[in-house]
Amino acid sequence: MDFIQNLQTAVEYIEDYILEPITYEDVAKHLHLSSFHFHRTFSIVTGMTVNEYIRNRRLSMAGQELSVSNIKVIDVALKYGYESPESFTKAFSRFHGITPNLAKRAGAKLKSFNRLLIKIKVEGGTVLDYRIESREEFTLLAKVKKFKFRNETASENEANEIPNFWEESKSDGTFSILGQHAVNNEMYGLCAPISKGSKYFNYGIGMAYAGGSIPDGFTEWKVEPTLWAVFKCVGDTPDCIAETWDRIFKEFLPGSEYQMLDDMDFELYSDKFQPEVFCEIWIPVKKKQ
Repeated sequence: MDFIQNLQTAVEYIEDYILEPITYEDVAKHLHLSSFHFHRTFSIVTGMTVNEYIRNRRLSMAGQELSVSNIKVIDVALKYGYESPESFTKAFSRFHGITPNLAKRAGAKLKSFNRLLIKIKVEGGTVLDYRIESREEFTLLAKVKKFKFRNETASENEANEIPNFWEESKSDGTFSILGQHAVNNEMYGLCAPISKGSKYFNYGIGMAYAGGSIPDGFTEWKVEPTLWAVFKCVGDTPDCIAETWDRIFKEFLPGSEYQMLDDMDFELYSDKFQPEVFCEIWIPVKKKQ
């Protein structure tokens, strides 16, 4: 499915079932995508999570209904998915700036959150360099850890779990063990695809494997042959990685002849890169039909 059409189909599905107890997981399942892949795409392109969009649309619609009808607050709360008037009042007040009871008064000022319309917007004039590479299967030795897929409710500690994993691996001897079994000095940050319906994914720190016995606590990670779109992350800090992902989803994928596969992607770190390059992002792609 085309990149933009995919997102528009998601919005249409949400709007059709806006009064049902749906989440981003239900929308991803409708699109036959993993929750992680869909959530990441939607969040980067729209600037909000799927659940934020659903919540804001419901609160906007609830405000309109309260302002033009005699419906009771408790009935509106239940209609828009809240278990109690108290939880509804708290969310409504945070969104609109007034309570539901005040919203029923003539002249009450409410906020409107309209339905999303996904469009390609061309702006700037900067160049996003990329290259397409075909690689045969290769094998990595990796230290792998399971992480819970984060949504908008993630705490600061949860958001830093993967960076903390890198710091731990630097200090606990992981890098040293990887280096002893590696064919070169290049290091990979591997993000495995999340199976549909799962709330967890595997993330690995690895190096190209020279073979032999696998050390305790490590895993042999095979990367299947495919086409890859490769992007340089230019900067001095890891912030450039998020910035590059943002441009991949907003600039490359909407207008490219390639579409991203719902499969593993990785970051590649190498001392062969130019000084201004922090790392490369490799995403699996195929040509659009």
